[in-house]
Amino acid sequence: MYKKKTHQALALALGLGAAPLTMAATLNVGISGDPSSLDPAKITGGVWEEDILRDIYEGLVSISADGEVIPGVANSWEISEDGTTYTFHLRDDAKWSDGTAVTADDFVAGLRHQLDPETAANYAQRLYPLKNAQAINAGDKPLDSLGAESKDNGKTLVLTLSEPTAYFFKSLVLPIGYPIPAHLKKEYGAKWSDIGHIETNGAFKPTKWVSHSELTTVKNPHFHDADAVSLEGVDYFPMEDKNAGIQRFRAGELDILRDFPASRYQWLKKNLADATQLYPSLGTYYYVYNLKDGSPVTDVRVRKALSLAINREVIAEKLLDGAVTPATTLVPPGTSHYDAQPQPGLDAPYAERLNTAKALMEEAGYGPNKPLELTLRYNSSDEHKRIAVAVAAMWKQLGVKAQLQNTEANVHYADLMAGKFEVGRAAWISSIDDAQNFLQLLLQKSNNYGDYQNTEYQSLMARSDTEQDADARESLMERAETLALSEYPLTPIYTYSSRNLVNPDLEGWANNALDMHPSRWISIEK
Repeated sequence: MYKKKTHQALALALGLGAAPLTMAATLNVGISGDPSSLDPAKITGGVWEEDILRDIYEGLVSISADGEVIPGVANSWEISEDGTTYTFHLRDDAKWSDGTAVTADDFVAGLRHQLDPETAANYAQRLYPLKNAQAINAGDKPLDSLGAESKDNGKTLVLTLSEPTAYFFKSLVLPIGYPIPAHLKKEYGAKWSDIGHIETNGAFKPTKWVSHSELTTVKNPHFHDADAVSLEGVDYFPMEDKNAGIQRFRAGELDILRDFPASRYQWLKKNLADATQLYPSLGTYYYVYNLKDGSPVTDVRVRKALSLAINREVIAEKLLDGAVTPATTLVPPGTSHYDAQPQPGLDAPYAERLNTAKALMEEAGYGPNKPLELTLRYNSSDEHKRIAVAVAAMWKQLGVKAQLQNTEANVHYADLMAGKFEVGRAAWISSIDDAQNFLQLLLQKSNNYGDYQNTEYQSLMARSDTEQDADARESLMERAETLALSEYPLTPIYTYSSRNLVNPDLEGWANNALDMHPSRWISIEK
């Protein structure tokens, strides 16, 4: 059973004497990996990175306890009738953790930092709707030509888009929209986000970082809503071994364990029923194929065969305890104003799919005397390993010899971005409820790991971005998903449910489809 051990009791048990009261109000969270940086422009896109950055930074807009967009540093805004000009009015009491005022200049600095070619930000392309953003990122125009202007002595931020973009406002909740402390960047350059220099404008400030062990934060007294924040701090513990995380949770060392292994769901539901939280979420677990010359999966017949041969029902129901749903689409079912489009052939019974897959492999020139050899990469975790082993066994029925290779999360995703893989495990858990945020995985350079290129797909997505009629936009995106999945650049495996262990003594935790839980809303019963 889960031990509802307070931090006071834990301190006494460890022989440390009575813990100070602040210790009792520190939230301990187990996360999936180490952040690659505390600079919003330098992260690799891991959910755990966004969880941390959401606690220490605040953008123009913020997130409520139940995952809704609310005012952040901006307390009001207007959007022009033609959809190209966004005017944000900043609150007077927004400050960095050193007491310096947060101004529109800090947002301009943050946006320019994301787009500066020297930064090499992984998600700069999310800002391409801004005027001149793409040219700046390519090094063809100066930073000061960006469509971002500070006015009224830093109290007003005006963003100008090249053309209307339907998803742009929603994307401002992401780290791409966070400000950076311009005064620190001027003083320390690229080292402004080092733990010894960093100042943040969110509810918490990082104070200590032991890589792969612990990131410590304390409450930011200058946060504009600090009086409503009850926690004294949040400590994050990277742990790729989630089974070890379950043991630490049961021992009272963690208040929250993010993303517990799906294979433990039934056991947890039985033994830790009051702590086990499962909720439908907008996320897709998939394998992506490297389409570059020289890769063993450049033949579409091979990719289709590999996709058809994966028994998603076995993975979801047997390996993962029914905690997830078999996926046939890239965009998860339940995404607002969208009907997800399935990959062709996945609606057939598995035996029929397997026969089709064998025939495709034979047609592509592979068989018992000429097996297809490939490497399947995944980031280290028992769950990913179990899935990879199962998939390799399913592919073996086609005469495929899959060599498994694993690395820790940051290395894995850096290698995917660099194209150093043949077949790779990936996932996308959306921070905004919009189909575009999934379909851009086959479009934008940082997320398009396999280098899928299709001009018709690109055209459909470009048209959908500027389409102001919601129904017409939906139709364009659905056509795009149908087209892309018919070429098998990736294979969806399952649709996520958010899986969290949450101390029943916590208040302020609210399950939501985006699985976003800012710590500022959470309190611990004493």
